[in-house]
Amino acid sequence: MYPAASRAHLEGRSSLLCLASAMFPPLVQFSWKRRKDSGPLEDVPSAEGEQLQLRESGRTAAILLVHQREDSRYKYRCSVHHEGGAVEAPTEPEVCTPPPPLPSQHQVKLLCLLYTVLIVKSLVYCCGLSLLMVLRNKGPSTI
Repeated sequence: MYPAASRAHLEGRSSLLCLASAMFPPLVQFSWKRRKDSGPLEDVPSAEGEQLQLRESGRTAAILLVHQREDSRYKYRCSVHHEGGAVEAPTEPEVCTPPPPLPSQHQVKLLCLLYTVLIVKSLVYCCGLSLLMVLRNKGPSTI
């Protein structure tokens, strides 16, 4: 089970990926459970998540889109049910927190202005040092 990269974070959702491979016959069923802190394991209510399945030769993947707030402390677990029995994912990763919001257009312009000022300052400093070095090496002219 892996945290899946997705744009769903922008809508207050996180996504988890569960992959089943090398199973014959390839028909599998996925189920999801969750645990809050050290509490009991419980089924994920259908109102709080949406499951998508992708089938390809030799493997099947399930993606769980979970509707949750940033401060949620749930850990999720995936189970794969097959003719041979059920297999649980060995890990229980926490759902990734959404990335920080992108800077506004105003902030980007201010940063560009700041970098431009810093570059100009560095150029003036270098030119000033070069001029001082040239004048120092030239020294007073004697005839």
